[in-house]
Amino acid sequence: MEFRVEIKAFFDPTTHTVSYVVSDPSKRECAIIDPVLDYDPRSGRTATHCAAQIIEHVRTFKLVPRWILETHVHADHITAAQYMRQVLGGAVAIGSRVTDVQRSFTKVFNSAPDVPSDGSQFDHLFTDEELFFIGEVPARALSTPGHTPACMTYVIGDAAFVGDTLLMPDAGTARTDFLGGSASILFHSIQKILSLPPPTRIFVGHDYGTPERTAFAWESTVGEQRRSNIHLKNGTDEAAFVRMRTGRDATLEVPNLMLPAVQVNIRAGRLPSPESNGVHYLKIPVNVI
Repeated sequence: MEFRVEIKAFFDPTTHTVSYVVSDPSKRECAIIDPVLDYDPRSGRTATHCAAQIIEHVRTFKLVPRWILETHVHADHITAAQYMRQVLGGAVAIGSRVTDVQRSFTKVFNSAPDVPSDGSQFDHLFTDEELFFIGEVPARALSTPGHTPACMTYVIGDAAFVGDTLLMPDAGTARTDFLGGSASILFHSIQKILSLPPPTRIFVGHDYGTPERTAFAWESTVGEQRRSNIHLKNGTDEAAFVRMRTGRDATLEVPNLMLPAVQVNIRAGRLPSPESNGVHYLKIPVNVI
């Protein structure tokens, strides 16, 4: 039996992130995927404008959040997972290999005492192929590393939420030059996603448009990705993909919010512990990244 879930997308034009509310239309239970906390790098101030839109939607339709799902440790925005949990409830979850990401970045930020690298900051760590439910809708967590070690794809009913692993077909695939990234591993993760049934709806974590397409978009299908993803179409083999991906990654700049975002996101959306004056501080490592 195929379960068609209801999906509401929320696009943040500042970070080009797409967050989702996925619900079982019969039971009114839902999952919130990759919520965004507003952050102004010039002032260091946070806000909850993006989160407020999601909260309004959940309350308007009387949904009950069971999960707040992170597709990975984001480098382009700060997660609003903890804020969502406080306001709406739900368990904050991510892939079990978040521990690898924590180990790597606690070294970068010298934050090991404040960030145990055991994933305990999250309510649940998904293993590959783990099954769960949203209402009566069956869901499956697929480990799809390559962009980061902890990347997960959540297959919920007839839809797959791929985070950064895939972009829209005319935009290609995720970068692989972050700590723990691998173009070869990404290639095999994408094959895993593309092995899903062709009608499966694919929802991406970001869209930046293209020179030919100025309207933002975030939904495709497995069939469309197989036929026309610019990085993988025409039976592109692993060696060709790795050459393309590593060459392209060498030209990309560090994401604007990477340093503040990763520090918060490895803590499941919590700020670093306040110092003696009660203020939270984010570190900027010099000449490291």
